[in-house]
Amino acid sequence: MRRYHFRILNVFAETSAATFSGNPLCVFEDARGLSDDTMQALTRQFNLSETTFIFPSEQADVDAHVRIFTPTTEMRFAGHPTLGTAHVVRDLLAIAYPNKHNQHLQLEMKAGIVSVSSNARDKDVWTLTAPPSSRPLSHVPTQSPAILAQLFALTEDDLLSAPLWLDTGSEQLLIPLKSVDAVRRAKPDSNLLVHWPKNNIGLHSAYLFAFTDQQQTQVEARFFFGVSSEDPGTGSACANLGGWMIATGRELPQQCEVHQGAAIHRPCRLLLNVAENQQIKVGGRVNELGRGSMEL
Repeated sequence: MRRYHFRILNVFAETSAATFSGNPLCVFEDARGLSDDTMQALTRQFNLSETTFIFPSEQADVDAHVRIFTPTTEMRFAGHPTLGTAHVVRDLLAIAYPNKHNQHLQLEMKAGIVSVSSNARDKDVWTLTAPPSSRPLSHVPTQSPAILAQLFALTEDDLLSAPLWLDTGSEQLLIPLKSVDAVRRAKPDSNLLVHWPKNNIGLHSAYLFAFTDQQQTQVEARFFFGVSSEDPGTGSACANLGGWMIATGRELPQQCEVHQGAAIHRPCRLLLNVAENQQIKVGGRVNELGRGSMEL
């Protein structure tokens, strides 16, 4: 038997005092000795949207190897697990190397090496750079815009533009809407599940969003995976929103603040920056909630 230590964190919390805002995450500090099946079983046990497992990386200048699981599958990349895990990795490095400054980290994931940095003025605010690519991958769904709107009890008139598949590390269907009202009215229709397209790893996922101000610097968003699950704050989808801005020819640079999770009483605040060179950064606050351990 071996004792495994874990932490519970909230990522994309609105403020340091907002104890129960943000997207919950479980992080196992040292997962050496855990099999794939055990990591999957632990993720089902915690039943959060994702649980991450930290391993030493064999690559030079990389601070940790991170594996990300949902209750049903392993992910190549996900935003809030990246930021929350970086928060834990920094603490572990500070214990192992007390004289080393760990504001900038390199994390190895299935999608590639992801750079993560903490804010110089507020060390609990983290920013990731989306996995490198010459250009975000995008393609048009085979279903009509009208059908895709109907999947969420909306009409084609609610759409700002045609939905688009985006992939900046995790492929998702982006559905731009004209109004915040449409975002709030959206509700997946279980009777139409057969028409809901799957992404490249066989999952149903959709990110619905609308700009809330004339300058288009404020966004309200919701992320659905399946007809019965909604995610509080989705960093990979926020990165894909940056990819959508690039794919649709928006003038760069772009900066915006994304609000998500209010519909399920877990308000989240995400920061998106798309640079002139098309580099996409997603940031947010990480609050640690608690720690524990188990013997396996």
